[in-house]
Amino acid sequence: MTVDISAPRRTAESPLAARATQLATATAADRVRMREVGFTTQLDLRLDPKSPAAERVGTALGVLPPHQPGEVAVAGELAVLWLGPDEWLVLAPEGESERLQDVLRTAIGDEFGSVTDVSGKRTVLEISGPDTRDLLAKGCAVDLHPRAFGRDRCASTMLARAQVVLVCRDVDTPVFRVLVRSSFARYLADWLTDAAAEYGGAS
Repeated sequence: MTVDISAPRRTAESPLAARATQLATATAADRVRMREVGFTTQLDLRLDPKSPAAERVGTALGVLPPHQPGEVAVAGELAVLWLGPDEWLVLAPEGESERLQDVLRTAIGDEFGSVTDVSGKRTVLEISGPDTRDLLAKGCAVDLHPRAFGRDRCASTMLARAQVVLVCRDVDTPVFRVLVRSSFARYLADWLTDAAAEYGGAS
């Protein structure tokens, strides 16, 4: 059997690749901007926060996993989200999964802990612009006022009946990231597009 090496390889497609144009044209006048941050590295980290392993993980990442509910620790392009007393979500740019898994497992060593690649579980929507909070508030019960939900805060919540992890990246602009299950991504993109219509975009 011969193999045609000239045949183009299939490339991976992000959950919202088919909605890229829709999201980009959903709003006008810079009131709300939406885009997918596809293929974000996402690692579920479990360990005892009071263990020596937690300190070694902090040293390896350049930032300690946060101890308080809703906190996000940031080191450059890497973010560590508090999900529970002994669980965090590590976010990093595309292509960092294998390297970070090795770094984390080496830091944990023989102590209790686990690292699981969950990058395919969710995709990331970035929403920014002065009307971002108003848009999200249409489908979210979390108080998004800067005094209650400021920079580097996160929450597991419901947005338009879809379970998401909401992250505030910047207060002044503002900039939020919405981590949504891949199977709900298109539904949420459609809901956001419709909800953003009043800000001047095409519905």
